[in-house]
Amino acid sequence: MLKDRIDLYKEIENQRKSKLIVYATSDRKGLETQIASDVIPIFTEHLDNIGDAYKISLYLYTRGGETLAAWSLVNLIRNFCKEFEVIVPFNCHSAGTLICLGANKIIMTKQATLGPIDPSVNGPLNPMIPGINNPNARVPVSVEFVNAYLEMAKKELDIKDQIGLANILINLSNQIHPLTLGQVYKSKSQIQMLAKKLLANQDLGEAKENEIIKFLCSESGSHDYTIHRKEATESLGLQIEKPSMEFYKVIKAVYDDIQNEMELLSPYDPKILVANKQSHSYSFRRALIETINYGCNVFISEGTLVKQSIQVPQPIPTTQTIIQDNRTFEGWKYEKS
Repeated sequence: MLKDRIDLYKEIENQRKSKLIVYATSDRKGLETQIASDVIPIFTEHLDNIGDAYKISLYLYTRGGETLAAWSLVNLIRNFCKEFEVIVPFNCHSAGTLICLGANKIIMTKQATLGPIDPSVNGPLNPMIPGINNPNARVPVSVEFVNAYLEMAKKELDIKDQIGLANILINLSNQIHPLTLGQVYKSKSQIQMLAKKLLANQDLGEAKENEIIKFLCSESGSHDYTIHRKEATESLGLQIEKPSMEFYKVIKAVYDDIQNEMELLSPYDPKILVANKQSHSYSFRRALIETINYGCNVFISEGTLVKQSIQVPQPIPTTQTIIQDNRTFEGWKYEKS
């Protein structure tokens, strides 16, 4: 809880001579939570309580989320400070990496990783996930996977004539809705534009900026590719700082406490939670935003898991046990301390 980390936060502010905001989103298996636009008004409350500051440090742990939310968040924070830095304790991928590009400096621990920023398109027109009887379960369409498919046709299969390429595009459109493909193209252009604008804060020069964007958007090969501190510094040329051993211990202590609070290493399995009982009430902490000045906002899912027996008539009548999730609350709550 926040009260257990306050002294660590004060130590970070003292060492960095800055004001600190902590933002963590869960990557607990089964309870993954992403950066989203709903955090903007919450960050505004924290920043209003901090007031104008020379430097703001954002302690960030995330697997990613909405591209435009990341863009808006960086611009919001920079309106309250002259210098902006991001402290990366461990994973800071996708939209999290995009936030890092907007900082003047990125502090990375030994285990910290950044990642590619190629976006995936999610929407009601995306292909349905096979075998799942849920109209809302859709396959995310990766921008770079679509590009890779087209490049494979041209380079590996040596298809160069207009009729052949047209047939490939028609086949692709039969699998993925044309409006989704249009959104894919738009998303790629948008992420490149946003990355270029954000990288201006690192003062790297246009040639280096273009190299970084090209690598993060396509040349890394996979959205799962991880970029450690050495590569981020030497290969990409980002403004990376290695923390002292004393500061590393503080960063690690904060992460360990958040990890325990959000149970990041314990996969969510409803069957285990109700294994020896009929029902189980739960409250899962899935994201948090904290400052010394304003307290803690936490994203929580609450409800009850209930075992139910149902009769399955076909092909042989049997009784099956299902677990029903009666969710009673899901959203942000404010905790003063």
